[in-house]
Amino acid sequence: MAFIDHIRACNAHDISRFRPLRIAGRAAGWIHDGSIATLARRPDLFLIQPHAVTLNRDLATPRQRTAALEPFLRELKDEGLIKGWRDERYPVAPRWGEAPLMSIERAAVPLFGVRAYGVHLTGFTRRQDGLHVWVATRSRTKPTYPGMLDNTVAGGQPEGISLADNVVKECKEEASIPEALARQARPIGIVTYCLEHNGGLKPDVLFNYDLELPEDFVPRPHDDEIEHFELWPVQRVLERVRDTFDFKYNCNLVLIDFFIRHGLIDPEEPDYIELAAGLHAYADGPRS
Repeated sequence: MAFIDHIRACNAHDISRFRPLRIAGRAAGWIHDGSIATLARRPDLFLIQPHAVTLNRDLATPRQRTAALEPFLRELKDEGLIKGWRDERYPVAPRWGEAPLMSIERAAVPLFGVRAYGVHLTGFTRRQDGLHVWVATRSRTKPTYPGMLDNTVAGGQPEGISLADNVVKECKEEASIPEALARQARPIGIVTYCLEHNGGLKPDVLFNYDLELPEDFVPRPHDDEIEHFELWPVQRVLERVRDTFDFKYNCNLVLIDFFIRHGLIDPEEPDYIELAAGLHAYADGPRS
């Protein structure tokens, strides 16, 4: 396999099988044809049309939309159609920085094809023998991707918190990185992807951060998200990404971006242009 296989895997979807979700006249997500019958059970919430699904226009405010949809989402959870309920809401907005049209339970985001955001941080240190990266192993009890390799710190971007504060929160919760050190994390850009997954769509954006850690600092799990951390020479990380699918799917993109920025994947790589472009191919969302 090759690096480019991760780009392709994270962008595997067929948008022709989805209909736009419209909220208050704005394109806000994507509904798979296989979910239409489920939504059609609630004509009080959804207007089903041949080429679109529209949330009831009488729901005039973000608060009304959120409150009206919540009981239905919990019904779908009880039926097993929404898995991994988090009791954590994500904002629904057509573009980053715009006022949310409503909020939605995190676990329901792919069902509605809503763009979700996250923060991913690569913690690294420089030693006499070169660059090293802290690699996390996910807890084997996690409901999603148990036991897989992960970025040093990563988490979704819920409502009501800034990106910088979310980085600090996730650093503490996942890796016991103190706030003063976490605040030194540098925002270095984004990666985007659009993945068809379990009957839904994930047109996601990850805000990436680099954090150079002192050579004597050792991250330690603070909650039950991470099993342990290991400090790997960057070449070992590169080879594991290039040759396997051992890292959680989107972490590979974050690391490929890291390798490019640090000159570890250079323009001599045959897929270099496709790699660099593919990391940002869906910055404007899915294309119909």
